[in-house]
Amino acid sequence: MKKALVVSAIASNQGKTLLTMALLNYYKNRVRPFKIGPDFIDPQFHEKVASYPSVNLDGFMMNETQQNWIFSKYADKDLSICEGVMGFYDGMDKGASAYDTAKILNIPTLLILDASGSYITIAAILKGMKEFRGDNTIRAVVLNKVSSKMHYELVKKHIELECEDIVLAGWIEKNLPAISSRHLGLDLEELETKELDTIAVDVLKYIDMNLLENIMDIKINKNELYPFKTIVKKDEKCALVKDKNFSFIYHDNIEYLKEVYKEVVFVDSTKDEEIPLDADMVIIAGGYVETDESYARVKDSKRFKNSLINHAKKDKSIYAECAGLIYLGKSIDEKEMSGILDIEFKLGNKRERLGYYYGLDFESEETTKGHAFHYSYITSAPKGDIGLYKSSKKTMKDGGYKYANITATYLHTMWRGN
Repeated sequence: MKKALVVSAIASNQGKTLLTMALLNYYKNRVRPFKIGPDFIDPQFHEKVASYPSVNLDGFMMNETQQNWIFSKYADKDLSICEGVMGFYDGMDKGASAYDTAKILNIPTLLILDASGSYITIAAILKGMKEFRGDNTIRAVVLNKVSSKMHYELVKKHIELECEDIVLAGWIEKNLPAISSRHLGLDLEELETKELDTIAVDVLKYIDMNLLENIMDIKINKNELYPFKTIVKKDEKCALVKDKNFSFIYHDNIEYLKEVYKEVVFVDSTKDEEIPLDADMVIIAGGYVETDESYARVKDSKRFKNSLINHAKKDKSIYAECAGLIYLGKSIDEKEMSGILDIEFKLGNKRERLGYYYGLDFESEETTKGHAFHYSYITSAPKGDIGLYKSSKKTMKDGGYKYANITATYLHTMWRGN
């Protein structure tokens, strides 16, 4: 029987990523990581630890049948570890919470609760979490930032009094010696394999893995019917720009491209690789082009830039998301981009957009579900070309741009469903 677990909490910054990292490291080579929600950063971290791509499960961009299909397709290891988004119930209003996904897939949930400066109140919080929705899948708890074994036993006593059906799987010590200040952000670039191993051992030191595994058994429902639009195979070549600058792309989007196109080739702009001359379509992933570090790589990639410009001049298709949109423009804060589109951008001091949005193609009137998160905004563009996408907030502010065979947008979407 397969095993799976959703790792969640009552809010962000409670230790979900730390515990998920430790579990992925413990089950390395036997585990498929998943991320609930539209996040791009956590899946990259998952892949670094597990040495296996992480797959997003999103209740806003996918319906229940589609989530089931995606999970059954990728749950191909002995275990599946799914990191939740924000707090366990956050996102319920859009069907996109960890609670929703765990319930749909019937995956047991492990809550990590911050026990610092508290003991009886932890039991009250847990009881409230359990009773808020009776069909939740909360089965176990790990306490974080515990000051001592005595502290743990005190909290445990009150949890057992109030929540008889909860497995208390253990605790994580406060101020772990293996975690220095530079590790608190779990920086991908800085962490080495040896450090990951040391941190994971410390995190799991007082957690009973046998107790945890006892609640992880699941039955995966295989979908007989494909719950998305029928795939029409293209006798074409697709070039996908994916690298350190353009790294924000859902794993299933890559697999989907391989199912759609006759051939998919990867292009690394940071190595100044060129777009193949015989590419029919170019797709540029989201990421970063506006920071000093990322712009230095963009600025030096002249062969890549020229090959992309030549591709556009031939009226060949280009699709770009977020950072890809910016790179197709003329500039951002005076930093020169490709100039393929006559658009200028500025980086703001506050978020322009964060959240789920409905995209609307004004030509076909088809809607698209997606997620946007960006600080930049358009300052100059030809009149009438802005507004390819309409947000759920009923505004039309610089959502996207369409010109000839080029479609570029701030919206990140899951392509199999769109």
